[in-house]
Amino acid sequence: MVEYRIDRRTGVATYLQIVQQTKQALRLGLLEPGDKLPTAREVVEATAINPNTVLKAYRELEREGLVEARRGLGTFVRKSLGAAPADSPLGAELAEWAGRAREAGLERDDVAALFTSVLDTHFKGDQG
Repeated sequence: MVEYRIDRRTGVATYLQIVQQTKQALRLGLLEPGDKLPTAREVVEATAINPNTVLKAYRELEREGLVEARRGLGTFVRKSLGAAPADSPLGAELAEWAGRAREAGLERDDVAALFTSVLDTHFKGDQG
């Protein structure tokens, strides 16, 4: 099951953080079709956010066709995204690179900006 982590410093709306983290879990294969998302109550207890925020995120995921709400049962994954399993060798290489970046004194935001710049260079015109 996915565990949401809310970062109030990012400026990204809380419901969007839930949507983004769910999509990331789908891309990494941490969530698969048929898996149940945590209930709104479980997310609220873990993150101290408003239940309506969780429901808004789940509605957005449902609108995108990624999950479906089953009355009285919960919210379930309908389809997966991408093909980058969490245990991919590329993940290990990226983790090693991130470690070197940290040792070089880069902050998290610096690494994110550098990585985004490289992605933008290598994936011009791709949406995703």
